[in-house]
Amino acid sequence: MDLDMKQLAVAIRSIAEEKNLPEDTVKEVVEQALAAAYKRDYGDREQEIRVNMNLNTGDIDVYVTKEIVDKVDNPTFEISVAEAQTHRKNAKVGETVEMHEQAETFGRVAAQTAKQVILQRLREAEREIVMAEYEDKIGTVINATVARVEGNIVRIDLGRAQGIMPRSEQIQGERYYPGQRLKVYLKDVERGFRGPQLVVSRGNKEFIEWLFRAEVPEMESGAVEIKGIAREAGVRSKIAVASNVPGVDPVGTFVGGHGTRVNAVVGEVGEQEKIDIIIWAEDPIEYITQALSPTKVSKVVIDDKNHKARVIVPEDQLSIAIGKNGQNVRLASKLTGYELDIEADKATSGADGDREQEPSQGKVQTTELPKQPKLKKKSELEGSLLEAIEEHGE
Repeated sequence: MDLDMKQLAVAIRSIAEEKNLPEDTVKEVVEQALAAAYKRDYGDREQEIRVNMNLNTGDIDVYVTKEIVDKVDNPTFEISVAEAQTHRKNAKVGETVEMHEQAETFGRVAAQTAKQVILQRLREAEREIVMAEYEDKIGTVINATVARVEGNIVRIDLGRAQGIMPRSEQIQGERYYPGQRLKVYLKDVERGFRGPQLVVSRGNKEFIEWLFRAEVPEMESGAVEIKGIAREAGVRSKIAVASNVPGVDPVGTFVGGHGTRVNAVVGEVGEQEKIDIIIWAEDPIEYITQALSPTKVSKVVIDDKNHKARVIVPEDQLSIAIGKNGQNVRLASKLTGYELDIEADKATSGADGDREQEPSQGKVQTTELPKQPKLKKKSELEGSLLEAIEEHGE
């Protein structure tokens, strides 16, 4: 069956529209395939051939490049000076000239070859366009649909491309099923044998930041910002925030009225994930104290050189500071960048009140929360009042 040029011209427009590819890209691919087909039917595979197709009429113009020589030994590749000058007056030996030929149709074998080349090149062109489109979206959150679940890998449909969400990028305890609509963070675009493969995540800290960005318009204006995030997806996240405008409460801004903003983020990541929002501080001692919230911290000893800190807490706060399976101290350590060692306050357990400062070769900073005065008993208060009245009377 011969290849009908007019039908091919119509098919080019349909393919371009269906695959959302530029018409010029599809036309270029088809012209390359027709050049290969022409070589098979009328020429030689080593020939240099260029094809131009008129999409309106379906006419095919073929241009064969030949070398200008004094004596023609191989007419397939060579042309005499005299003949070349009929096409270009100043043609000289050693130069090349394009000879125009018109192809009415192609044979069955050539048509099949053209079809295979067209399909292959179109797939390649589509991949390149998809790669370019999604490379611009790396580092953003996009809407997606779960295509299928294969063991620990979730296949994600992103529209024109497929994405994968490995186990390490999933939210712990979250269940996925085909057809499920969700938001995902595009981490990377990788070139694969089957086309571009997009790696997406719901478990990284950048996903949390983008969710807050959508809920907190003050982030766009620069009034408030996120300084750091430590996350164990599906379990707990700690977020350090700061205000760049005097009088603006950063924590309140991120929490929102009646908790609407933080609840919207929790609604996306799952209620099983607890989100702690703390105030960022430039002073590492204050930052560590905030990061261990809701723990009450008595004292912090900083070893700047080794980036370590010894944190003293009341004995009844020790379990809170460490957290379930060490989660609280682990996240606080990730957030602040300091390796934290939590210790119980000896003074609160009946030991001597003197505390040795941990030796360090680096700069050491310490802070100690002021102790609250103990409340007096009712009888002691009454006695003190009577003494004050008597002294005043004298």
